[in-house]
Amino acid sequence: MKRYDRSPSCPNGTTGTKAYLEPSEVVSLEECASNLRDRLLIRLLFHLGCRISEVLALQVQDIDFGRGTVIIQHLKCRVRLSCHMCGARLGMTHVFCPKCGRKIGKSQAEEQQHRRRRILPIDSHSLDLLKEYVERDGPLTRNGKQLIFEINRHRAWQVVKECAEKAGLPKLENPENGRVHNVSPHRLRDVFAIHAVKLNDSGDGLRLLQEHLGHQSFNTTAKYRKVAGEEHGKWYQKLWQ
Repeated sequence: MKRYDRSPSCPNGTTGTKAYLEPSEVVSLEECASNLRDRLLIRLLFHLGCRISEVLALQVQDIDFGRGTVIIQHLKCRVRLSCHMCGARLGMTHVFCPKCGRKIGKSQAEEQQHRRRRILPIDSHSLDLLKEYVERDGPLTRNGKQLIFEINRHRAWQVVKECAEKAGLPKLENPENGRVHNVSPHRLRDVFAIHAVKLNDSGDGLRLLQEHLGHQSFNTTAKYRKVAGEEHGKWYQKLWQ
């Protein structure tokens, strides 16, 4: 297992709130898991930087133990609203149709599904844990699919929250709205992204990160560069030098 500079194992006595976890704190989080399944869940969320929906959708057949890769399937559902008279696309706040001008009494809702697939490399220790878990008959067969994890999204959130409490990790503050939340699966994805940017914030590094995370917009990836590099603060300090 790769080691990061960190405080002692759980509980680590961390207090207060902050915006993001450090990699060393995720190590403590993983070590506080009570079983191999929960430990593997936390490790994959961090080491793959995946969305919780992507990790829970993993099947045994998605793991290539020879090449050391994981196939990630991401299904995104969007609801598109349209005018029931002319079919023009509508926004949530439209009162009148922008095309035919009629007042919108009702709108048609159409669900659009976008499926994306990407192949990610995985580190050798995580691969060893996956192999151990599979050989222990950890996966669950459901509807012909051999799922790595047999839990739902709510239970996965509980696992991360409970391990964070055992590790003594602080609650995290959303830097955009100031709201304080428990440590969640998505916060582990954030740690991966910030860790990657700190190691390589070049244009090539950011493009690789965008591809790895599955971001359609580069702007979504670029926000991690600002966080990792503390660019705003440095820019402001230079104004007064």
